Amino acid sequence: MSALAEQLDSRFLAAIELLSALDGRVVVTGMGKSGHVARKIAATLSSTGSPALFVHPGEASHGDLGMITADDAVLALSNSGEVAELNDVVAYTRRFAIPLISITGTEENSLSRAADVALVLPPEPEACPMGLAPTTSTTMMIALGDALAVALMERRGFSRDDYRVFHPGGKLGRVLLKVSSIMHGADRLPLVTPDRPMSEAVLVMSEKHFGCVGVVDRRGKLVGIITDGDLRRHMGPDMLSAPAKAVMTRNPKTIGPDALAAEALAAMNLSDRPFTALLVVKAGKPIGIVSVHDLLRAGVM
Repeated sequence: MSALAEQLDSRFLAAIELLSALDGRVVVTGMGKSGHVARKIAATLSSTGSPALFVHPGEASHGDLGMITADDAVLALSNSGEVAELNDVVAYTRRFAIPLISITGTEENSLSRAADVALVLPPEPEACPMGLAPTTSTTMMIALGDALAVALMERRGFSRDDYRVFHPGGKLGRVLLKVSSIMHGADRLPLVTPDRPMSEAVLVMSEKHFGCVGVVDRRGKLVGIITDGDLRRHMGPDMLSAPAKAVMTRNPKTIGPDALAAEALAAMNLSDRPFTALLVVKAGKPIGIVSVHDLLRAGVM
């Protein structure tokens, strides 16, 4: 990996310039082990904002060349650069002026000479005891493909939001889930004003089922919160007639709608007094509420 990093030069930058300017897709191709690596690179590019697909060179010779358009570019992988099965793909790119980027293990070979941009791996021996099985070379190919994908992400300003759009399922989707995606809206908010009696605050708390009630001033700004814990701490014969402001906790913890759901869960669990619901605030005003049960149902852990 160190040798590969040290060898990156203007040709890598030229490949990024070419791929970032595409109107179409990156068509990745390769035969044998290089083909397996090509599939992985195509998948990584597609999931990080660079539309890509894998085309098998053998199938390309029997009709799949039609999957490659004039707006695309071809990224061809071959350690030797002399794989006969790639010949038709290379000839097709030259005939229709489709940009061709190669990744090979040597400087002088047919594929590199035909390419518009030739990326060459450093001459490191294979890890195989016989020095034959593709091991070191395929690892470097994967790393170089990842480097292309990451550089293109940065060039395009690919964000966490974009990433989540392409990864809605699994752990990645849950990690990148936003509070706004799972919070309850304004119609579910438990709110009272500071001068309302605690008897009313308790009714609102019971009706909304979040174990808390937010206290807002006449401008709708959040000034405090009353939780089950506050009720226990202020329990007494006069509590229900007292105003909400006498019982509320000032400057409560809140979260913004664009925060990650995982941050909401951390805020609930890492507090000196863990709690089960969090008001979602924008410009000082409550716009929603999220509970620990919502987070658990969404798979946030």
